Amino acid sequence: MATLNQMHRQGRPAPPLRKLGPTLGRPQIKGVVLKNLIRKPKKPNSANRRCVRVRLSTGREVIAFVPGEGHNLQEHHIVLVQGGRTQDLPGVKLTVVRGKYDCAHVQAKK
Repeated sequence: MATLNQMHRQGRPAPPLRKLGPTLGRPQIKGVVLKNLIRKPKKPNSANRRCVRVRLSTGREVIAFVPGEGHNLQEHHIVLVQGGRTQDLPGVKLTVVRGKYDCAHVQAKK
Protein backbone atom coordinates (compact mmCIF):
# COMPACT_ATOMS: atom_id res chain seq x y z
CA MET A 1 0.00 0.00 0.00
CA ALA A 2 1.30 3.44 -0.91
CA THR A 3 1.89 6.05 1.78
CA LEU A 4 -0.19 9.24 1.83
CA ASN A 5 2.80 11.21 0.56
CA GLN A 6 3.27 8.84 -2.42
CA MET A 7 -0.47 8.97 -3.21
CA HIS A 8 -0.38 12.78 -3.09
CA ARG A 9 2.61 12.96 -5.46
CA GLN A 10 1.39 10.37 -7.98
CA GLY A 11 -2.29 11.31 -8.01
CA ARG A 12 -5.31 9.07 -8.29
CA PRO A 13 -4.66 5.79 -10.17
CA ALA A 14 -6.32 5.47 -13.59
CA PRO A 15 -9.32 3.08 -13.70
CA PRO A 16 -8.66 -0.21 -15.55
CA LEU A 17 -9.52 -0.12 -19.26
CA ARG A 18 -12.78 -1.80 -20.28
CA LYS A 19 -12.33 -4.95 -22.30
CA LEU A 20 -13.88 -4.51 -25.75
CA GLY A 21 -15.56 -7.56 -27.26
CA PRO A 22 -15.22 -8.85 -30.82
CA THR A 23 -17.31 -5.94 -32.18
CA LEU A 24 -15.05 -3.38 -30.46
CA GLY A 25 -17.71 -2.15 -28.04
CA ARG A 26 -20.43 -1.71 -30.67
CA PRO A 27 -23.68 -3.71 -30.73
CA GLN A 28 -23.38 -4.46 -34.47
CA ILE A 29 -20.80 -3.67 -37.11
CA LYS A 30 -20.83 -3.68 -40.92
CA GLY A 31 -18.44 -5.72 -43.02
CA VAL A 32 -17.67 -7.16 -46.46
CA VAL A 33 -17.61 -10.91 -47.13
CA LEU A 34 -14.19 -12.09 -48.27
CA LYS A 35 -14.71 -15.84 -48.43
CA ASN A 36 -17.27 -18.56 -47.67
CA LEU A 37 -16.06 -21.23 -45.25
CA ILE A 38 -17.36 -24.54 -43.94
CA ARG A 39 -16.20 -25.30 -40.41
CA LYS A 40 -16.42 -28.55 -38.44
CA PRO A 41 -17.60 -28.28 -34.79
CA LYS A 42 -15.77 -29.52 -31.68
CA LYS A 43 -15.78 -33.11 -30.49
CA PRO A 44 -19.22 -34.43 -29.49
CA ASN A 45 -21.02 -32.58 -32.34
CA SER A 46 -20.76 -33.33 -36.04
CA ALA A 47 -22.05 -31.11 -38.83
CA ASN A 48 -20.86 -28.61 -41.42
CA ARG A 49 -21.30 -25.11 -40.06
CA ARG A 50 -21.53 -22.33 -42.63
CA CYS A 51 -19.20 -19.42 -41.84
CA VAL A 52 -17.87 -16.40 -43.72
CA ARG A 53 -14.62 -14.47 -43.46
CA VAL A 54 -15.54 -10.78 -43.09
CA ARG A 55 -13.49 -7.58 -43.26
CA LEU A 56 -15.11 -5.25 -40.75
CA SER A 57 -15.45 -1.51 -41.28
CA THR A 58 -12.65 -1.06 -38.73
CA GLY A 59 -10.26 -3.03 -40.95
CA ARG A 60 -10.17 -6.22 -38.87
CA GLU A 61 -10.75 -9.59 -40.55
CA VAL A 62 -12.86 -12.05 -38.55
CA ILE A 63 -14.85 -15.23 -39.08
CA ALA A 64 -18.62 -14.99 -38.54
CA PHE A 65 -21.24 -17.74 -38.30
CA VAL A 66 -24.23 -17.70 -40.67
CA PRO A 67 -27.32 -18.98 -38.78
CA GLY A 68 -30.27 -20.80 -40.33
CA GLU A 69 -30.49 -23.28 -43.18
CA GLY A 70 -28.99 -22.08 -46.46
CA HIS A 71 -27.75 -18.61 -47.34
CA ASN A 72 -27.07 -16.45 -50.41
CA LEU A 73 -23.78 -14.89 -49.33
CA GLN A 74 -20.97 -14.53 -51.85
CA GLU A 75 -17.73 -12.60 -52.03
CA HIS A 76 -18.12 -8.77 -51.83
CA HIS A 77 -21.59 -8.94 -50.21
CA ILE A 78 -22.20 -6.42 -47.42
CA VAL A 79 -23.31 -7.96 -44.09
CA LEU A 80 -24.13 -6.81 -40.57
CA VAL A 81 -22.47 -8.85 -37.82
CA GLN A 82 -23.20 -8.91 -34.11
CA GLY A 83 -21.53 -10.50 -31.13
CA GLY A 84 -22.60 -14.01 -30.31
CA ARG A 85 -20.21 -16.88 -29.88
CA THR A 86 -20.95 -20.19 -31.57
CA GLN A 87 -20.33 -22.66 -28.76
CA ASP A 88 -18.95 -25.56 -30.79
CA LEU A 89 -16.82 -23.56 -33.27
CA PRO A 90 -13.48 -22.48 -31.79
CA GLY A 91 -12.49 -18.91 -32.65
CA VAL A 92 -15.89 -17.91 -34.10
CA LYS A 93 -17.20 -15.06 -31.94
CA LEU A 94 -19.52 -13.18 -34.33
CA THR A 95 -22.86 -13.97 -35.97
CA VAL A 96 -24.26 -12.59 -39.25
CA VAL A 97 -27.62 -10.78 -38.93
CA ARG A 98 -30.07 -12.33 -41.41
CA GLY A 99 -32.34 -10.01 -43.42
CA LYS A 100 -30.02 -6.99 -43.34
CA TYR A 101 -28.03 -5.59 -46.32
CA ASP A 102 -27.12 -8.41 -48.75
CA CYS A 103 -27.90 -11.36 -46.44
CA ALA A 104 -31.39 -12.71 -47.17
CA HIS A 105 -33.91 -13.91 -44.57
CA VAL A 106 -34.14 -17.59 -43.75
CA GLN A 107 -36.57 -19.21 -46.21
CA ALA A 108 -39.79 -20.55 -44.62
CA LYS A 109 -40.32 -24.31 -44.83
CA LYS A 110 -43.05 -25.37 -47.25
